[in-house]
Amino acid sequence: QVQLAESGGGLVQAGGSLRLSCAASGRIFYYYVMGWFLQAPGQEREFVAGLRWNGGWINYADSVKGRFTISKDHTKNTVYLQMNSLKPEDTAIYYCAKSRLYGDQVYRAIGDYDYWGQGTQDTVSS
Repeated sequence: QVQLAESGGGLVQAGGSLRLSCAASGRIFYYYVMGWFLQAPGQEREFVAGLRWNGGWINYADSVKGRFTISKDHTKNTVYLQMNSLKPEDTAIYYCAKSRLYGDQVYRAIGDYDYWGQGTQDTVSS
């Protein structure tokens, strides 16, 4: 079993920044991929960024490239999402997730992930 807990969401003005954290506990293997997804009101959940725990690759959605940065701290079993230059359209619930399979390829689909956090709400005002 794996437990994921997001934190760091909140309300920010357009152009501002937020840093999300995803603390993982339980059975963690460093060959998996950790991903961040967002779900805006009335929309489907979509991929934002992902990385492999033991390095090798990082991948971003085109909409966040140059603005968001995903990183990890093995000592804390935590994955971060630094979000800069936020826009109102970034308003959503943000989820972190662990991949179903080892990270041999880029995983961007919801079905590629089997454990999810409860989500954290980010609201960007204009």
